[in-house]
Amino acid sequence: QVRLVESGGGLVQPGGSLRLSCAASGSIFSINAMGWYRQAPGEQRELVASITRGGTTAYADSVKGRFTISRDNVKNTVYLQMNSLKPEDTAVYYCNADVAPYHDFRLFNYWGRGTQVTISS
Repeated sequence: QVRLVESGGGLVQPGGSLRLSCAASGSIFSINAMGWYRQAPGEQRELVASITRGGTTAYADSVKGRFTISRDNVKNTVYLQMNSLKPEDTAVYYCNADVAPYHDFRLFNYWGRGTQVTISS
């Protein structure tokens, strides 16, 4: 079984910082692209940031310059450093990854269950 587990969410005041982590575990042959999505109440899920295995990154305009995505391929972990947080950043943040399991070398897309991030004074 392949699983993605997010951590690091919580409550922070506007202007503060938070660092999210997502660890992939299980029978993993390789991981290709990884990304972070978020979904606020009443809103559709949106892509926040993505990163290729080689480290090429992309960001939503709303977070560009404030968020940084990174990954550790040895630990099979992706991170999202969030700075200058705004109330509009409040959402459940989901980890996503394209993973090739052992004994089945096709890529499958996996989701974590999400971690709550709340920005409030």
